[in-house]
Amino acid sequence: MNIHEHQAKDLIRQYGIEIPVGKTIYNVNEIDPAINELNTPIYVIKAQIHAGGRGKGGGVKIAKTPAEASEHAKTMLGMTLITKQTGPAGKKVQRVYIEPGVDIAQELYLSLLIDRITSNITIIASTEGGMDIEEVAETQPEKIIKVHINPHTGFHPYHGRQIAAGLKFPINAKDGITTLCKKLYTLFVEKDLSMLEINPLVITKEGALIPLDAKISFDDNALFRHPDIAALRDLTEEAPQEIEASKYDLNYIALDGNIGCMVNGAGLAMATMDLIKLHGGEPANFLDVGGGATKEKIQAAFKLILSDTSVKGILVNIFGGIMRCDVIAMGIVDAAKEIKIQVPIVVRLQGTNVDLGKQILSQSNLNIQTIDSFNDAAQSIVQAVKG
Repeated sequence: MNIHEHQAKDLIRQYGIEIPVGKTIYNVNEIDPAINELNTPIYVIKAQIHAGGRGKGGGVKIAKTPAEASEHAKTMLGMTLITKQTGPAGKKVQRVYIEPGVDIAQELYLSLLIDRITSNITIIASTEGGMDIEEVAETQPEKIIKVHINPHTGFHPYHGRQIAAGLKFPINAKDGITTLCKKLYTLFVEKDLSMLEINPLVITKEGALIPLDAKISFDDNALFRHPDIAALRDLTEEAPQEIEASKYDLNYIALDGNIGCMVNGAGLAMATMDLIKLHGGEPANFLDVGGGATKEKIQAAFKLILSDTSVKGILVNIFGGIMRCDVIAMGIVDAAKEIKIQVPIVVRLQGTNVDLGKQILSQSNLNIQTIDSFNDAAQSIVQAVKG
């Protein structure tokens, strides 16, 4: 789950990290009172959407007068902001954050994430703050610093010294970065984060370290421990299909293709999408129904796939371990009859009760093609969609 910048800053502030306090605006009537209350020489107006690259898209503005700040905020609120991460459709700006500006001496990059290769929490830092970190990693990899922290032993001062050395901090600033990273690490662990990114982290002319922007993502599987965090969810920032998927505990991400995919297991889902692309097709979604899907869950998954009008065919690729292939087959047949599916369906079943599952599909008198080979199944659905 993602949250907005202003929510992330509020959370970071709870851990004793100093961040200028701003105002969140939801309608135009709140703009001028908020600006007057801030009463600062410099105003920074930021669109609040769940996507990066806001500055390049016109979603971050600086104003030197209250009138200028008001004009920017009124223009921004309700606009459709298009960035690299929103796609061409963009996102409607439904809230704006106004905060005081600071005197910046240097911009840095800092993030914490889970490194699944090392099974560590990794701090990534760079002197190239404010830039696209992916571009820095590609063109100037020597400017990326990585410090791995074993979650069993936790953060120690030497981790902070490694970061400070990599950033070439002056002696008097080293304690500051160590203290900051320790607090952020504590936040990361206690709130079950999957990613925390500060870009830029700035050094002011007075030598203070201030997070000027913040992105936080949480592990959805741990939200049951944090009802206060779950309450921050903004459904307007999520695709309708993803909201519907969450009701049935389905992992769904919409893509740009026309072949719907229904798979159990994230690894098999990724492999399925790769094979579709290998044969010249384009997947319309990532959909993992999980290891213990019921007949009702399969029906919900079909409805979800077909809610995307661009879908011209469906590939079902299921390995029945805990999940039984006959249950999957009954779900497919019931869904096909109820929804009156008009697009071609290719089904590949392997595992528990696979023969019974195939028998149910073959006796359904529906236009469902069953194929044993993973490669042949992907190739067949691509050919069917292409006509």
